[in-house]
Amino acid sequence: GVLPFFLLLYLTLFTIGRTEVIESFRIWLDKSRLRVFVFPLSMLLFYVTYMLCYKQDLLSGHPWLLIYVLFVPSLVYFLVRKEKPIGWIDFTLFLILLLPSLFFSVDQNSEIPVQGNGFDHISHVLIMLSGVYGFAIVRGIADVGFELKWNVKSLLYALMSWALFYGFVFVFGYSVNFIAITGINESFGTYLHTLLFTFVITFLHTALFEELFFRGILQNMLSKRIARTGSWKTFLLIGFIILFIGALLVGYTLEGKMKWWPAFMTVIMFLAAYFLEKSGKHVTGAYSAIAITGVTFGLVHYHAKSIIYIGLACLAGWAYGYTYHKTKNVFYGALVHVLVNVGVMLFGLKMIR
Repeated sequence: GVLPFFLLLYLTLFTIGRTEVIESFRIWLDKSRLRVFVFPLSMLLFYVTYMLCYKQDLLSGHPWLLIYVLFVPSLVYFLVRKEKPIGWIDFTLFLILLLPSLFFSVDQNSEIPVQGNGFDHISHVLIMLSGVYGFAIVRGIADVGFELKWNVKSLLYALMSWALFYGFVFVFGYSVNFIAITGINESFGTYLHTLLFTFVITFLHTALFEELFFRGILQNMLSKRIARTGSWKTFLLIGFIILFIGALLVGYTLEGKMKWWPAFMTVIMFLAAYFLEKSGKHVTGAYSAIAITGVTFGLVHYHAKSIIYIGLACLAGWAYGYTYHKTKNVFYGALVHVLVNVGVMLFGLKMIR
């Protein structure tokens, strides 16, 4: 019984970001501003129908947060009628939309499918749809890149970013006794099945979500804002001061050695961005945005409770951001993301600390 819901939900997810769909949506919305609420309302009805079909209690937990996440982008941009250059309203909306999304939870089972081994949560997919709809369609921000496209050059950028990242992980990880090769201790059939299942779940549930919000929306808006003002040094300096302090706090509030590591990675990434920007050979603001977003991405992995892991997550954030910058496509950033995540299984690695 879950198949129709699954098909409709993922058909919407993989088509809403297509260029022609966005253009058609915007033409339709221009005919009446009130139409901006039709899509979030339909998503809410979809959620309610799905949950009721599987006899879930809609009032348990905090389901009102889903209503908030679905409708806030549309409401904000409905009230802010004039489309101005990207500014504080957009960044504020990003924060008040993403933060509740990270803490959204319901007591009832919202997995897809409800019964059996779920591979995603319906509310999680709806939050992604809200992000694409609010920022790419209603706000009209270009280059969000939530469009599944096959491109050999983009694939090569993704694979190169992944290979360089893991090359560093192997060299650095061994030198500080962070990783060890344990090998594969199961049959090839079981290993392949587990690997493929983990790949799909990670791609749909983790990688796409994080790359959409951190790269397709945040990094994208930052790079456009910096390019418009031309003040990349100001953004880079302010970003560095805030994130360097954050990196120091992260390192020195966790147990373990190398407490300086997150701050060191912050310095390295911002220095790289500085020299790349100063060269004048790249789009102004692109690498400043990559550094700011990448370090932010790494530091929010505080929950991992591993100093070395957090520093490497900052570097991974650079790899994902660079891939997005070169491809202007969230899906290739998500590909690198999922390859990094499953790399431990792929290479038979174990994180020692």
